[in-house]
Amino acid sequence: MSRTSDDDVLLEQIGWGASTRRIRGMVLRHWYVIRGSLPRALELVFWPMLSMLTWGFLQVHLSQTTSLAAKAAGLFVGGVLLWELLARGHLGFAVAFLEEIWSRNLGHLMMSPLRPWELAASLMVVSMIKLLVSMVPVAIVAYAMFGFSLFSLGIAFAAFFANLVIMGWALGLLSTGAVLRWGLGAESLAWMIVFVILPLACVYYPVSTLPAWLQPVALALPATHVFEGLRSLVLEQTYRSDEMAWAAGLNVIYLGGAFALFKHLLESARRNGTLVGIGE
Repeated sequence: MSRTSDDDVLLEQIGWGASTRRIRGMVLRHWYVIRGSLPRALELVFWPMLSMLTWGFLQVHLSQTTSLAAKAAGLFVGGVLLWELLARGHLGFAVAFLEEIWSRNLGHLMMSPLRPWELAASLMVVSMIKLLVSMVPVAIVAYAMFGFSLFSLGIAFAAFFANLVIMGWALGLLSTGAVLRWGLGAESLAWMIVFVILPLACVYYPVSTLPAWLQPVALALPATHVFEGLRSLVLEQTYRSDEMAWAAGLNVIYLGGAFALFKHLLESARRNGTLVGIGE
């Protein structure tokens, strides 16, 4: 093959068009898995639906018995819906990666021209697809049964959504990086990491509820600022742009750092030939 032909092949491999095709191929693979399995699709909906109904009925009970809860009607339902955006965003990313390991396909992917950022981008798109599959029915039921619509939050919902999903992706990169480093012995981290931060994210109570020494830790999480913003919007009808700015800034740091770690561990595993051994 001539040098010109070699250069053309190289340009095709690294061009944006080739990257788009590789990402699309990865997304289609996972979409076919979801579309071809009704139990998988139902599982995506089941857990957020269960959480929403549980907290929704509790909100109805409290609103009938206390004036404060009546004033904050929808706060629990809104909180659980936004929390599920974070949880499902993370799990959609992490589980898609784990499925490549369970099917013993990760080593094959790494022998292809697929680059780390393309793999991460495809997992983010898969996460968004799973998020829509799981949350759209739940949001419809929340409106039908409890009269709460996420779109009633107005433009704030876009900021809440973006910050929570990006944080979920950062957690997904961290948990998959741990699997690359320690193998499937660290698989449980992918399932529990998002729930470890639940008490610190202050989903159902303000930051001031936490002990003074723990409050700075909570405020270092983007999700905490989102839920503080939600309470301000519901209780005081005030949109806190400062809270969203803090959440966005922290997300930039966390997502960049998480991707750098993920890329380092992935390339290290590829160089050392340990990818094919993960999951054995």
